[in-house]
Amino acid sequence: MTLSYINDNGLVLLGCGKMGSAMLQGWLAEGIKPGSVTILDPYPSDWLKAQGVAINTGLPSNPAVCILAVKPQMMGEALPQLQALGNGETLFISIAAGTSIASFEAALGVNTPIIRAMPNTPAAVGRGITALIGNTHSTQVQMDMAETLLTAVGQTVRLDNEGQMDAVTAVSGSGPAYVFHLIETMAAAGVAQGLPPVLAMKLAKATVAGAGELAEKSDETPTQLRVNVTSPAGTTAAALEVLMDTETGFPKIVGDGIKAAADRSRELGE
Repeated sequence: MTLSYINDNGLVLLGCGKMGSAMLQGWLAEGIKPGSVTILDPYPSDWLKAQGVAINTGLPSNPAVCILAVKPQMMGEALPQLQALGNGETLFISIAAGTSIASFEAALGVNTPIIRAMPNTPAAVGRGITALIGNTHSTQVQMDMAETLLTAVGQTVRLDNEGQMDAVTAVSGSGPAYVFHLIETMAAAGVAQGLPPVLAMKLAKATVAGAGELAEKSDETPTQLRVNVTSPAGTTAAALEVLMDTETGFPKIVGDGIKAAADRSRELGE
């Protein structure tokens, strides 16, 4: 029902950078017709131009959904072209970090159905996770529609309240960057211990990717998985004694980093 409704009424995507392109690729693969999609983007890529979608043409009169996928600092300039769709039946879904539902209601109209979403960059390979929260004008059907669209690029979770979005941003929205930095530092440490750089990076990438998949698919908790691989007085135990130190290790460093990200998200929303 969702796809047929979108194909009949249209989907508008404001901004088609890396995240927007990943979502569009997933939607087209799921059965959304290119002719029902309108893209608003000042610098469309060659890939986008080859998809058969409408680019920078007039807006549909009453599209089913409008996805806001531009950077937060560009939202003020971009939203006015969509004001005519506000206070109607069109569902707006924002994936802009730190931009509150109230901000969109002020720009588009207080009766506009709006869902705020926070995906992350693994969406580019279909392994993202997106948190969603809707305003009082977004119906259960519209929440289901948003979830259907966003599951094209990974998992979804629904939040209890918008206040949780800052923590989501800090954990999963910004989180891939923390993991990428972990890969960098593991590879650099391997080089320091005598490995060639290419080999060290290959080992670090495969280890993090494999451990993540094991954690997601295993019936055991990450804590138990850690215990399983840690022999008393062994090599892993020696490393964890350093990494799990509550003052200088991961608990302190990661906790401080996630708090800084959440604080910044709150600042952006003010």
